[in-house]
Amino acid sequence: MLGGYRIQGRRAAEIAASVERAVGAGELEPGRVLPPLREVAVELGVNPNTVAAAYRILRERGVIETAGRRGSRVRPAPATTGRDHLRVDVPAGVRDVSSGNPDPALLPPLAPAFAAAAAQGDREPVLYGDVAVAPELARIARSDLDADGVPDGPLAVVSGSLDGVERVLAAHLKPGDTVAVEDPGWGRTLDLVPALGLRTVPVGVDDEGPLPDDVRGVLEAGARALIVTDRAQNPTGAAVSATRARALRSVLREYPRTLLIEDDHGHGIVDVPLHPLGGVTRHWAFVRSVAKAYGPDLRLAVLTGDGVTLDRVRGRQRLGPGWVSLLVQRAVARLWADRSLDPRVAAAYGGRRDALIDALAERGVVAHGRSGMNVWIPVPDETGVVARLLLAGWAVAPGARFRMSAPPGIRITVSAMTTDEAGQLAEAITSALGPAPVRSYV
Repeated sequence: MLGGYRIQGRRAAEIAASVERAVGAGELEPGRVLPPLREVAVELGVNPNTVAAAYRILRERGVIETAGRRGSRVRPAPATTGRDHLRVDVPAGVRDVSSGNPDPALLPPLAPAFAAAAAQGDREPVLYGDVAVAPELARIARSDLDADGVPDGPLAVVSGSLDGVERVLAAHLKPGDTVAVEDPGWGRTLDLVPALGLRTVPVGVDDEGPLPDDVRGVLEAGARALIVTDRAQNPTGAAVSATRARALRSVLREYPRTLLIEDDHGHGIVDVPLHPLGGVTRHWAFVRSVAKAYGPDLRLAVLTGDGVTLDRVRGRQRLGPGWVSLLVQRAVARLWADRSLDPRVAAAYGGRRDALIDALAERGVVAHGRSGMNVWIPVPDETGVVARLLLAGWAVAPGARFRMSAPPGIRITVSAMTTDEAGQLAEAITSALGPAPVRSYV
């Protein structure tokens, strides 16, 4: 029995479904400890191995987590739910600076590139068995990766950054393995890892990227993989500096079996150079998406890495979707070849970040945003600040969407913010904070 709820079933799948239904219905709340295997086995009259298999299914689905001798418990935010419930509902008349979206006015027109790609498709229709990566896309992508210092390796095309991260994790890890993630970090990643049946362990972040001592600590403790956002880190705007990259590479050399995954979703919208880490460990992957620079509906990212990793990813992809649309690939290749992204886009986002950060600094409020389109502001009372800003006409993203053990904060998306709005928002944030001290997120 779990409070007033009785686990039911005779087979592993039935037992797992019983627990999952109770979690979904709210009958088993987050953090609730499940009874020991043998206790459930006796109550249901089944073999303990059957219950163990049911608990394994629940872990793999991200419904529960196991904490050694402390037993198994319902995850704080089951992977089937994710962190979407932490979003703020934006009432009419409230300025939304919580979305994480790019400024539509800064996205390049797509019609000419797709028209050219469609015309090519009419002449050379794509059929089963054709190449999975458009040659023109591969040439441009490889040239740009070389220019940025990303090690040479085979290429794949996936449906966005998160798809690439998921495929690489699945190619190497098994349920129960531990993945080191940035904290604060991208909420989707924090949901994805446990949804794959993997365990997350936090790594602290400052303006220059993951903290080397934290990375060393989690790898020493047995973490199998590390996910790093090279630039435009969400939510803090951190970017791996040259000095930090050297320090992280030094740590990773001590743990050559670590699976390293780098995310460069900020390519095209950042005003800082890339300092990649790939090639230090035996297995590594680097994923570069186009969503932020060219539009979120372009579900495309280029993935490179070591030969074994890419072989596994491409092999599994062939058994599923097969390939990412060659029409989309050719359109993206045309966008890249024509240099259709205005180079002033990165400067525009940088100016908007600086305007808000400077306005806050003038009022004694610390904020972080070295690159990208977001600003992270540490706050002492996250819930209260979010509520007070909503009343003042501003919808911001609560830091709980991005945190594991890091202190509270709020995320502001500055992508479409004007200079006047930066001053107004800074004033509202200062008022919402009141006299309480502000803590660093490190």
